Amino acid sequence: MARNLHNLLLRFNLHLRYCDPYCGNRQIVNRLSLRGLSTSQSLNLARKTESSTPSIKGPDDVPRYPGSRATEWTTHLKFLDPDRIEGIPVYHVMNSQGVVMGESQDPKLPEDMVVDMYQTMTLLNTMDKILYESQRQGRISFYLTNFGEEGTHIGSAAALNPKDLIFGQYREAGVLMWRGFTLDEFMDQCYSNESDVAHGRQMPVHYGSKDLHFVTISSTIATQIPQASGAAYAYKRAQNGLCVVCYFGEGAASEGDAHAAFNFAATLDCPVIFICRNNGYAISTPTQEQYRGDGIASRAPGYGMPCIRVDGNDIFAMYNVTKAAREICLSQSRPILIEAMTYRIGHHSTPHDSRSYRSVDEVNQWDKVENPILRLKKYMIAQDWWSEEKDKDWMKENRRRVIEAFQAAGKKKKPNPELMFGDVYDTLTKNLQQQMQYMKEHVEKYKENYPIDRFNSWKK
Repeated sequence: MARNLHNLLLRFNLHLRYCDPYCGNRQIVNRLSLRGLSTSQSLNLARKTESSTPSIKGPDDVPRYPGSRATEWTTHLKFLDPDRIEGIPVYHVMNSQGVVMGESQDPKLPEDMVVDMYQTMTLLNTMDKILYESQRQGRISFYLTNFGEEGTHIGSAAALNPKDLIFGQYREAGVLMWRGFTLDEFMDQCYSNESDVAHGRQMPVHYGSKDLHFVTISSTIATQIPQASGAAYAYKRAQNGLCVVCYFGEGAASEGDAHAAFNFAATLDCPVIFICRNNGYAISTPTQEQYRGDGIASRAPGYGMPCIRVDGNDIFAMYNVTKAAREICLSQSRPILIEAMTYRIGHHSTPHDSRSYRSVDEVNQWDKVENPILRLKKYMIAQDWWSEEKDKDWMKENRRRVIEAFQAAGKKKKPNPELMFGDVYDTLTKNLQQQMQYMKEHVEKYKENYPIDRFNSWKK
């Protein structure tokens, strides 16, 4: 297995170290390879052989219990102490000054692609500022920013196939923006207006797009994780050459759904990439109160999944690990866990005030020094691809685009109230027809209490 990973990563000129729970199968793989099987075929057969071979009675030379991979006995009564285990290292390419730390790690992306990455991150950042303030002004009901985590979005999204299925949580707007979701579509959804593809049925920031292979966001924490495992199993059966990608925060990893999802994905060999955005605080709980182990990546070996920890504020590191993970995921049909270490600069959402659990100085340090946007900007300037003058012009332009889309969305009417009864059954059922008629009669009778002029009118 180690040889297989080494060869695969060399193909991308990387030196990524995945924590692989199957490295103990190396001897089995080597024996099977001698029979003419490829390394990946040998690995898969070795894994199946190990899991299906029953316990065999014999000499007490090695343990033969089917529930573990123990290879030796011990007479030392010693507990495994997690506090004495070395932490999983954090893979990175660039430091905080935008300097590539190892030439072999630079993905050598073309100039136009890197500029596009930067412009997408800054456009997302500007959209967040405008919509956050609009909620404060009462124009929309709710908002949730992506400040500080833009690198995890764009770096990973750029490494995927556009048809790979995405299950997001609620802080992955950049992934959708990279795939082509327009500013108008973002604004229409947040305003819940007549152009909103969800017809105003969702809270703001609960985006979705069938055309862009992005499953609509759910408010309930972690429900998307087992759904992603199930979708990946369907993709495995379909043999469509695609994978499923599931984003979630470290707080969601404390939910029971995460355990079930990881176990199903591993035992069913599902081609799914789990990307955990470990931003330090969940909703308001610091990581030291959220868990006691070494982050989220350390849980993967217990489920039989390879894992890696990456600097989520380094867009090139995110790109490298996602690209490599996708290759492993598809070539071996197995799940991968990526833990992206980052920091949530903004409040969790508009109803929250993060000053109650962290200092302003702490936030400013991450915003001014470790910011993924500033890091990429420094890299681009050093490459002579960007300048302060270009940046100034671009920031004016992207703000103009956001304001234009924002104003257009605010002028549109709300959806026809009849639409709230649709899209459940192919044909509207009798009880729903009755409810819709009751709604119309009620609103007509008390229309002075309803702003019906702001809605598309229904058929009378």
